[in-house]
Amino acid sequence: MSKGSNTPVPTTVLRIETSRRAGPGTPATEVAALLLTSGKIRSDADHVTRDHPAHPSGAVRHEERRHDGDHATEVFTVDLARVEDAVERIVLTTTADGGTFGQIPGLGVRVTGADGRAVAQYDHTGASVETALVLGELYRRQGGWKFRAVGQGYADGHDGLAKEYGVTARREPPRPEPGTPELRQSGPELPQPGPEPRRTPPESAARPARITLTKAAPAVSLAKQGATTGALRVNLNWLMRAGRWTKGAARNLDLDLCALYELADGRKGVVQALGNAFGALDRPPYIHLDGDDRTGASADGENLTVNLDHAADFRRILVFVTIYEGATSFAGLHATVTLRPQHGAPVDFSLDACAVPSTVCALALLTNQGGDLVVRREARYLVPERGMSPQRTVDRAYGWGMNWTPGRK
Repeated sequence: MSKGSNTPVPTTVLRIETSRRAGPGTPATEVAALLLTSGKIRSDADHVTRDHPAHPSGAVRHEERRHDGDHATEVFTVDLARVEDAVERIVLTTTADGGTFGQIPGLGVRVTGADGRAVAQYDHTGASVETALVLGELYRRQGGWKFRAVGQGYADGHDGLAKEYGVTARREPPRPEPGTPELRQSGPELPQPGPEPRRTPPESAARPARITLTKAAPAVSLAKQGATTGALRVNLNWLMRAGRWTKGAARNLDLDLCALYELADGRKGVVQALGNAFGALDRPPYIHLDGDDRTGASADGENLTVNLDHAADFRRILVFVTIYEGATSFAGLHATVTLRPQHGAPVDFSLDACAVPSTVCALALLTNQGGDLVVRREARYLVPERGMSPQRTVDRAYGWGMNWTPGRK
């Protein structure tokens, strides 16, 4: 494609790869996908990078960053069927740190469809003093989507993107490329100016930072994050993509978000779509499942809500997810889980590390520790024994001790 040209793309899951040459002395780069409404992002949630890898809708994800020899590649997936109606464009940007794009050869972007075939490719040439670039964009056109090769540069880097798209929060600077020495200028140390005061857009409220639970940092206290009252929403989203463990069409994939609970008075139970056990917020168990997304096509996914006004009534809650149909494992399904308290910081993690034929995954365990609910990331993939249901499997693994009977939905 030439600069400024456009081409139709299928309304499906697209894979977007940006590539460039990398090596010693080459500036590091940061690639981002911006989801625009009326030309601007609505919040930091619409700014997807490797440090903030998933949009809440599940429509855009940063999948990986890899190096093959002297080539660096960053990969995003975009599920156009999940893009919110308010989002008009998805813009792919990149910024350079410690240099300009005139020093970075081989810069390009490639878009492939669900079948792996390329639907668009743009190689950017002629860069000079630019420190930020818009490589391309996906945009709505007459009920469908198109990709445009943009190739617009900004000499003022991140500030230029901030003015254009409302990106007000400075992201962490890109990390150096592997094998790239850190360059220091010799000579006397000079005093550095203090940080520029952060400007807050008019009438905008401060947003708490997002928390990502990892193996190294698996737990967080809700009380310490200010989430002691109101509703805690647990959201599950996934990409409808065929893979090694899928059965039939990926659109038939059906995951179920569930919760085992144990109340302070000893009562135990489950909240799930199977058996229409949707729970309730205003009475025990104070947990509610909002519905059953049978295909993954819902932009909001499936959601469990926990009433934190009754935190003292909980002893423990285990949030888990089962595969009802369409696959025999979570491998390759690219599911994401986000806990959004009404007050406090969102907590998220991904379920991309499964390598076994698991049909049930323990997501998070909430335990009452002296009146404070502590969330612990489990991300534990379980393989049911022959003839054992996913629910009975997770029950046994966590010692809930409930009696189970076959159910339908």
